[in-house]
Amino acid sequence: MPIAPENAALEQRAAVPSAPALEIAHVGHAYADRIALEDVSLAVSPGEMFALLGPNGGGKTTLFRIIATLVRPAAGSVRVFGADVRTNGADVRRLLGVVFQSPALDKRLTVRENLRHHGHLYGLRGRPLHDLIEAALARVRLSDRGDDRVLALSGGLARRAEIAKALLPAPRLLLLDEPTTGLDPGARADLWRDLRALREAQGTTIVLTTHLMDEAEACDRVAILDSGRVVLSGRPGDLTAALGGDILTIDSDRPAVLAAALRERFALPAAVVDGVVRIERDRAHEFIGQVIDAFPGDVRSVRFSRPTLHDVFVHHTGHRFD
Repeated sequence: MPIAPENAALEQRAAVPSAPALEIAHVGHAYADRIALEDVSLAVSPGEMFALLGPNGGGKTTLFRIIATLVRPAAGSVRVFGADVRTNGADVRRLLGVVFQSPALDKRLTVRENLRHHGHLYGLRGRPLHDLIEAALARVRLSDRGDDRVLALSGGLARRAEIAKALLPAPRLLLLDEPTTGLDPGARADLWRDLRALREAQGTTIVLTTHLMDEAEACDRVAILDSGRVVLSGRPGDLTAALGGDILTIDSDRPAVLAAALRERFALPAAVVDGVVRIERDRAHEFIGQVIDAFPGDVRSVRFSRPTLHDVFVHHTGHRFD
């Protein structure tokens, strides 16, 4: 990223307070013959924790790179607190803290040395830089490991060091690309605790990409991307409640035949999704016995579940998330 002006961490607070934290309008982008994003629009309010949820190839990493000013959108506009990424990239970078999916720390340096060099890119020096480093380390609970070389840290601790680096210039928007990739469950839980504490303590807006349903469900709102388009967006609980029923998934040797028979016998919208029969129905658990009694030879197993974001994805795309 280009070098920002002197005292950029202080100047960024002058952005228009009434502007959305992130405003994306009709964004499109392509790589040669492949469309990566098509007419993507969404908005994130200040202080929100917002997830861009999608499978690999869904478009979320391209959108992340556009927001981070690494790629210019081919169409549409992206604004961060009112600053346009296309025409005011330097202003946008002063508002951002970015954590990439791939590690961006020098493993041979200590954590504090990494943060010090990063601060120099923002024109920070001396006591102000020292105080910002200590505050960032304290925020992610790494004060006691600041003099350790990064190569000596576990994956979870190294990820927290990445976030400390991103927090150094006091960003208004923290942008994270698949932040828990490669972390064990304990380290994932720690990282999420740090992100929630950061949002609650400082009001930082957090936008992250993820392919993990539980991470998206933990956010205030989520936008689901598939094949470069926003399938839908909203609060996770509202999206699952909108399905209006429970989910039955039926394994069968003849899924297409069974689905057709269910539609004819019970007038159900049974569908075949990736080789299994899927039914959305109120009080679906009470229907299991009727299915088995009616078609005992075609039912290998039946699974009942409450709607999840994965079910929302399947309902609106017609195929499984993976």
